[in-house]
Amino acid sequence: MLRFFRSYYPYQYVSLLGLLVLIRLPLLLHPFPLLIPELNWLLVGEQMNQGHLLYRDIWDSVSPLSAAVYWGLNALFGRSATSLHVAATLVSVFQIVYVNYLTNVRDFYSDRSFWPGLVYMLFLHLSFDCLTLSPVLMSTSFLLLALGTLVKQMDRRGATDEVFEVGFYIGIAALFYLPSALFIIWAAMSMLLYTGATFRQHSLSLFGFLFPLAVTILFYYLSDSFDDFNRNLLSSVFRVRQYSLSDYQSLVASLLIPLGLGVLGFLSLFNTSSRYVNVQQRIQQIMVLWFGVAVLTIALMPFLAPMAFLSFVPPMAYFAVFYFENVRKQWLAEVGFISAFGLILLLFYQGALGLVPGSDFGRLSKLQVRTSPLTATIRNQRLLIIGEDLSAYQYNRPATPYLNWDLAKYDLRNLDNYEAVINVFDHFRKDPPDYIIDRENVVEKLFQRAPALAERYEKTATAGVYKRK
Repeated sequence: MLRFFRSYYPYQYVSLLGLLVLIRLPLLLHPFPLLIPELNWLLVGEQMNQGHLLYRDIWDSVSPLSAAVYWGLNALFGRSATSLHVAATLVSVFQIVYVNYLTNVRDFYSDRSFWPGLVYMLFLHLSFDCLTLSPVLMSTSFLLLALGTLVKQMDRRGATDEVFEVGFYIGIAALFYLPSALFIIWAAMSMLLYTGATFRQHSLSLFGFLFPLAVTILFYYLSDSFDDFNRNLLSSVFRVRQYSLSDYQSLVASLLIPLGLGVLGFLSLFNTSSRYVNVQQRIQQIMVLWFGVAVLTIALMPFLAPMAFLSFVPPMAYFAVFYFENVRKQWLAEVGFISAFGLILLLFYQGALGLVPGSDFGRLSKLQVRTSPLTATIRNQRLLIIGEDLSAYQYNRPATPYLNWDLAKYDLRNLDNYEAVINVFDHFRKDPPDYIIDRENVVEKLFQRAPALAERYEKTATAGVYKRK
């Protein structure tokens, strides 16, 4: 396979994208588990399509541009998980083509080939959850554009005012996935060390980064919703921790081979550094910085799953290519790549389709939508779920703004505060749920603090479930 993609001809793009479709087509045609984050994003898009304003009327921590994309997909296709998978494939096509184009046009490697696109395409399949349109996937597209502009500056004697684009792309990336804002550190350090940028150009880059964020803040300020924006997005990056959704075993398994190949490729550079010109050595250092900043984003992730580590794919794929490039015997490189290719896809399909009967390895069970506690006859009702498990929303609609439990705690865990009780009562009055599913044991205290609500609901035969009279 490496020999086939060694040649650098335009028609190889067709082969590369054909291989991508061949890998994903079985999953696009065969139903596989719906994930809780996917359901959450579909609900956000649906609520926005009904006229609700994100953060004010929908308490969720999804970043605004990602929410806007889910809103657009809902307007076109309704609550369709397939639309997320198809859109994610289109975004993946862009990233693969752009990475292969950039690395060859800017001479990231000694020889031009389709290996960068091939390895990048393979590493995009860390796990089956990477097949969906996650905020991290969308954000990474703009980080790659920032990389392209940054490397362009290194080909010149000095940086130009185009560094504004670097900051702007990172600002847009942050509006898709807020932890990506840390990559402004990567851009600043790269410009300082490798481009000879002046103070004015550093300021331009910082202004480019702040500009889209300032426009978003201004929008919410004019909508009289800045406090909601601050609480549900800016502060949420430190508060929202959905530990129950994390699957550490599957995460380690999915990262083991890509990370291992990336490390081996990086180590191989110590014996072959003389082969690379100054610009290529600087790019290597920039990608090390990228990986370092990506590690910092782990502390800001709401949960740990392979999809959250897609920003690691560019540096891992970049260094992995060096490993295959520097293996002296080509047949060893071919065997190594085929082995990695087979093992990564085996885990990918095992997670999606459960190839091994009775095994949950790679299935991300904690991340999957579970069976709802409601009876099968309850459909298209308005619900309030108090807790992290959103499964009951699969065939129903959310009521009140309290979509994300970590943010809903601001009111529902603070019922000794009079203002919090008033807020909850007002939300119930404006958008009363037909059913309440209480997984955190807060409803009884709420009913004690607001007897008017207690009169409207009664317990059902299912524990923790209340029905409106």
